[in-house]
Amino acid sequence: MTSKTLLIVCNTPSPNTEQLAQATYNGASDEAIEHVTAIFKTPLEATANDVLTASGIVLGTTENFGYMSGLMKDFLERIYYPCLEHTEGMPYALYVKAGNDGEGARTSVERIVTGLRWKPVQPATLLSGDFNSEFIDTCFELGMTVSAGIEAGIY
Repeated sequence: MTSKTLLIVCNTPSPNTEQLAQATYNGASDEAIEHVTAIFKTPLEATANDVLTASGIVLGTTENFGYMSGLMKDFLERIYYPCLEHTEGMPYALYVKAGNDGEGARTSVERIVTGLRWKPVQPATLLSGDFNSEFIDTCFELGMTVSAGIEAGIY
């Protein structure tokens, strides 16, 4: 079986959001998943080539002023045209660490990925309120679910 790649692009401006990205990566890299390689990059590090060579993507953003983080928007703007028409159908998942309800951040990301014609593997995960260990568990499960689905050919 050919190895596939899951690209994880998460904005991590704080220790808490670093924990969420790490949990997502750990879930995607679980030893039970043998044929998917998880790669984590920050929005500033990730490039269009990373997206073009990925089998799927997990996006993680903070909610900033009711919108996605500026760095996530920058990433999506930089990869949009190089990836348009080349990544149609790309399976993706999104989590939002929100201080409010996360809906503005979710909507802003979904508008862009809809234009790219990426396919959500599940509804966006909104982690709102005070940081807690459930958020870490949720991100671990999200990474594992997307990675396992890519490996199984579900997405």
